Amino acid sequence: MWNRSKERATYHGRPITIDRMSQASYRSEFDPRPLNAVVRVPGSKSITNRALVAAALADGTSLLTNVLLAEDTRRMMDTLRALGNRITVDEESNRAEVTGCRGLLPVEEAELSCGNAGTVMRFCTALAALGHGQYRLDGTERMRKRPIGGLVDALRALGCGVEYHQAEGYPPMTVHAQGLCGGHVQFRAAESSQWISALLLSAPYAAGDVFIEVARDVPSMPYVRMTLAVMERFGVIAIADPRGLKPPARLVIETPQRYQGTTFTVEPDATNASYFLAAPAVAGGRVSVKGLGTQSIQGDVAFVDVLEQMGCLVERALSELNVQGPQPGTFLRGVDVDLNDIPDVVPTLAVVALFADSPTHIRNVANLRVKESDRLAALSRELTKLGANVTEHADGLTIVPPKALRPARIETYGDHRLAMSFALAGLRCPGLVIEDPHCCAKAFPHFFEQFGQMVARHP
Repeated sequence: MWNRSKERATYHGRPITIDRMSQASYRSEFDPRPLNAVVRVPGSKSITNRALVAAALADGTSLLTNVLLAEDTRRMMDTLRALGNRITVDEESNRAEVTGCRGLLPVEEAELSCGNAGTVMRFCTALAALGHGQYRLDGTERMRKRPIGGLVDALRALGCGVEYHQAEGYPPMTVHAQGLCGGHVQFRAAESSQWISALLLSAPYAAGDVFIEVARDVPSMPYVRMTLAVMERFGVIAIADPRGLKPPARLVIETPQRYQGTTFTVEPDATNASYFLAAPAVAGGRVSVKGLGTQSIQGDVAFVDVLEQMGCLVERALSELNVQGPQPGTFLRGVDVDLNDIPDVVPTLAVVALFADSPTHIRNVANLRVKESDRLAALSRELTKLGANVTEHADGLTIVPPKALRPARIETYGDHRLAMSFALAGLRCPGLVIEDPHCCAKAFPHFFEQFGQMVARHP
């Protein structure tokens, strides 16, 4: 745990320097030895929040195990409680017991505070549409800049009233709900796969069948597959276009269907695992992540394919991933990759690219501009501080690695993905300082503690 009250703090005996003024920064510790570690990361944030919604709507009680207990998932629990659902959590065992409402929201009026959690805002907007009453949703200033108009248009097409209170297409807003009708909706240019996932999760409780058409490419489409997999575990089946989810993709949720209470185990978070899997690419050696492998329902496990292209040795098993860094005398290769399916790992790759022997081109990830920060702009600024030559494109980055890294103070813009990614640079850059490491509480509260444990596990 971080100790904010002292200038010096420790985790597992390894010193961390806390900035004297802000008492909220992390200073890297350089260790030239190659890594040798086995890692277990906490449960997936994305799966946890999907399972919480399905369990809240279900008939009966669900037991969710290995749930992630972090800012975004706690925010989801609090929001579901505000809608009248009963959720009890065992903090020691990372379990949550959820009593389903059988698709009938218990309250007719609620104020829903969604913070800066995209899944909470989007999923709970669609969930509120199933109710009968008025539900106001709001979030942080950053959330008020994250679009939701495409989802709202779809809900309006199914009979829901939504009133924006400031900018059209953005929170805050009030859902005036009388339940959802069945019908046809089309996402012509969805800026977030969460819009589709939100509608899918609530669609089984519409008055009639819901037909969803996705006309164009959608970023992070594997998250829609994840949503469908979670829904199936709770007993709801979607009829998907036999051609798959490539546009124009079609999905049908036949009604009536009902989620059934069940015992559901959340798999480890693949995005959070990316920082550990990338570590040997930067520092050498080998890292194994347990509980995550080829049977995962998360698209971000494909990040190891990119590491393989860069020259790492990757071993895959059903529930384990192993990455070994480049052999002595060899170097990482720069890559040219389209990461539209897995944009959350872009910060991880961008930092790894600092250590390649040639430029890296990251393409087709424009949606990163409307995440917790404008991640493309933020990465460009912070990588440049370390000596890289970075070209920022409308939908990506070109990163020319420096001949030598120079230490810098890295701003994180309140974005957990940036804080965790730049920890990788610290493996080879003594004196690098990461501001506001506590922002990791959004998805991985003990990240720096666990990252330090990995670094400490040498032969």
